[in-house]
Amino acid sequence: MNQVDPKRYFASKAKDGAQAGGARGDKRPVLGPVALQVAQQYKRDTMSPVMVSGVMRLVEFTLLLATGAFFYIFYVGISAQLFWHYTAVILAGAILHVVLSEFTDCYQMPALRNPTGYLGRILAAWVATFAALALAGFFLKISADFSRFWFGIWFLSGFVSLFALRVVTAQLMRRWARNGTIERRALIVGGGANAEHLIRSIERQPYNDIRICGIFDDRDDRRSPPVVAGYPKLGNIAELVEFARIARIDMLIVSLPVSAEARVLSLLSKLWVLPVDIRLSAHSNHLRFRPRAYSYIGSVPMLDIFDRPINDWDSVAKRAFDIVFSLFGIVAFSPVMLAAALAIKLDSKGPVLFKQIRHGFNNEPIEVFKFRSMYTDQCDPTARNAVTKDDPRVTRVGRILRKTSIDELPQFFNALFGSLSLVGPRPHAVTAQSHNRLYEEVVDGYFARHRVKPGVTGWAQINGWRGEVDTDEKIRKRTEYDLFYIENWSLWFDLKILLLTPIRLLNTENAY
Repeated sequence: MNQVDPKRYFASKAKDGAQAGGARGDKRPVLGPVALQVAQQYKRDTMSPVMVSGVMRLVEFTLLLATGAFFYIFYVGISAQLFWHYTAVILAGAILHVVLSEFTDCYQMPALRNPTGYLGRILAAWVATFAALALAGFFLKISADFSRFWFGIWFLSGFVSLFALRVVTAQLMRRWARNGTIERRALIVGGGANAEHLIRSIERQPYNDIRICGIFDDRDDRRSPPVVAGYPKLGNIAELVEFARIARIDMLIVSLPVSAEARVLSLLSKLWVLPVDIRLSAHSNHLRFRPRAYSYIGSVPMLDIFDRPINDWDSVAKRAFDIVFSLFGIVAFSPVMLAAALAIKLDSKGPVLFKQIRHGFNNEPIEVFKFRSMYTDQCDPTARNAVTKDDPRVTRVGRILRKTSIDELPQFFNALFGSLSLVGPRPHAVTAQSHNRLYEEVVDGYFARHRVKPGVTGWAQINGWRGEVDTDEKIRKRTEYDLFYIENWSLWFDLKILLLTPIRLLNTENAY
């Protein structure tokens, strides 16, 4: 099998595959009634096991700080002489226990679901924490300064609190597992015997958090049975993409042998546009790689093909970034926005704000706010006809607003409320066209730019690809830069784009 870098392979399709997309002129497939009913069941977001595990670390750290501080205050009493000594020991003990618990797998899902089975490890981590603290006190010759009773009562109360927390968490997780709040939703790609063997292997895993939602396969019922291991075949691969637009799917598991390179690549060329993890099942493959090459569902080996670009704690960090800088932007530019609103009102009749439907995360339609820059009776909410130079629909004030990008400032509120991110691929109108062809017909893999939340500003815009899209090359270049941003995302990259945006806006050549 030839070595293929899937990310490079599919990113190149967005760069040079426009003719294929335009000639094909795909229409959105219609889901069957069963597939649609199943998709509707999974519209609600779930809690990621990674997030639950991370929150558990924070809660245990806080709990140990609280128990240590409580008995210090009420038994030892706050003393200026030893305050920082006790503070350092409590902080070090809480941190050390979390680190040791991590090394002993006490934050993995089996441990959180079964606290009694991991009681020995939890106790061992807590004992090792106190042994390390005692040893450090002995060598630093400061152990005599500390209360033995406080040391002992913190040990006992800390352990009881930890175990009680674990028991409560296990009860909550059982409830969440029953109602589907915490699970990883997976679709199987490919049917037949391979898929049945894979499903049986996954279902045999103890404390399994994978919920298989259905099977999709391009083959007909003669080659791929309509029901495999009790799960229905819901449609073909094109319908899978539509299904994943409706349902909150976390993972696609391709049940094909690695040796079927052509078919695997053909499937991935259709699936990579989705904001999900894509795994290639390796449980029945004869090829064997080093253990570190695999990820696992229980003991079932998987080859990682694509990961969701911004996931779990990265998404939390990016959301915090958006909230902080959106609030800063709203405060900083409020005089400009008030002046713009007043100018619009004085210049022409109609509302100050203009709402437009655009593509959001995972292709979902969102409403984006802008200052109105056109005459009310000539506004185009669908953006089917792009604004051109000296466009008669644009008002006098509107020309200034568009030239300076002040018309985009209300999108700080979109970012604050969560429909947009501050930095990301710019959201295009759902009917935006280039030479009477929709953008997805011009660029193959265009929808891959919707694997992350769209942004007020983006990497393509600060590299000069803003303004009117009057050629196919412009939308291809925008998509190319957007995909680069997605594959290389970091908070530092977001901050760089945000800081460069005001400088790049000085170039108004293509803004009108």
